[in-house]
Amino acid sequence: MKLTKIDFKNKQGDTISGRLDFPRDQKPLAYVLFAHCFTCNKNLIPVTNISRQLTEQGFAVFRFDFTGLGESEGDFENTNFSSNIEDLLSAADFMEKEYEAPKLIIGHSLGGAAVIFAGSKLKSVQAVATIAAPSSPDHVKNLFKEDLDQIKEDGTAEVNIGGRSFNIQKQFIEDISEKNMHEILENMRKPLLVLHSPQDNTVSVDNAAEIYKHAMHPKSFISLDGADHLLSDKKDSAYAGNVIASWSRRYLDLPERNTLPDKAQVTAQIGSEGYTTEIRAGHHTFRADEPEDVGGNDFGPSPYDLILSALGACTAMTLRMYADRKKWNLEEVDVYLDHSKDYAEDSEHPEEKKSKIDVMERKIVLKGDLDEEQRQRLLEIANKCPVHKTLHDEIEAKTSLVEEIE
Repeated sequence: MKLTKIDFKNKQGDTISGRLDFPRDQKPLAYVLFAHCFTCNKNLIPVTNISRQLTEQGFAVFRFDFTGLGESEGDFENTNFSSNIEDLLSAADFMEKEYEAPKLIIGHSLGGAAVIFAGSKLKSVQAVATIAAPSSPDHVKNLFKEDLDQIKEDGTAEVNIGGRSFNIQKQFIEDISEKNMHEILENMRKPLLVLHSPQDNTVSVDNAAEIYKHAMHPKSFISLDGADHLLSDKKDSAYAGNVIASWSRRYLDLPERNTLPDKAQVTAQIGSEGYTTEIRAGHHTFRADEPEDVGGNDFGPSPYDLILSALGACTAMTLRMYADRKKWNLEEVDVYLDHSKDYAEDSEHPEEKKSKIDVMERKIVLKGDLDEEQRQRLLEIANKCPVHKTLHDEIEAKTSLVEEIE
């Protein structure tokens, strides 16, 4: 995904730090506004993973640090749930003026509660998604329930949340206690997706049931089975992002996906974190990655896996075309492929020539009423598929450095 760092002002005049993640080499289908969890920040790994899933499917995602958190200005102790909502409204206003108003709004934990309130006020928002959200903002008091008496008595207290110290004031407690989410849900009348883990020990799944109960249709629930509250396992956050992207397409007014311009058939882009690479081929998007044992996230096939995939797909398609022309009874083709040389070893020493050669083993299963002569002919045709011939011919890869592709 392509990153743009953005600052904007909230209603109090504080500079709020944000980032806008764009899909690779295309105009966004829609803009998304994301609210992080209580005392978290925009760069939390699960937030990044969810954003990546959305950008890969053509969405632009705007995420920011709430006032007093992360890189944003302001004092956290002077903020409350209402100010979080105001920050979201300020962010949406900025997006509308500088880019495009958000059509989808997503929130995690207390941020999930905040997007329900903000989404109900934003006319541009066509759908709302929550992740591990409490059914009442008042639930957040459980994080520092041992300090409540001191906060009420002294007006403030230093509490420890997630290993970090924060000053919580009495006005924060009073503000969240006044917010009635059930009433907002009953009147919001916008598609709602509720994602929650049954094993969430911070905000129990009962909260998801309460949100679902009071929301109007259309509404959906997705169980993040096995996930913890913060979606610490990257597979859980990637799954959540993928589900949100797919679900939202049913409810958002989206244009047709645009294909790549004439500048390239395929583009590949990697950022500064890990080996996950985003690929666009025409209007199709997917990822390549490395296995976890060599430092990757295993979010997609490796480069050699992609080569094998191309060979397998081309083999199957070529056999299908040939059998169709001959009117042979070929019902199904299964192609199994393996590559004998380890890619991780190659990438560590790209300048050295290896004594070993690349061996791609291809096993083909043909199903259908075929005689032995037809089967042998199809084996010959498999070795004539275009990708097979390309891999066996001399290949010249011309590479150059350019400042930018127009």
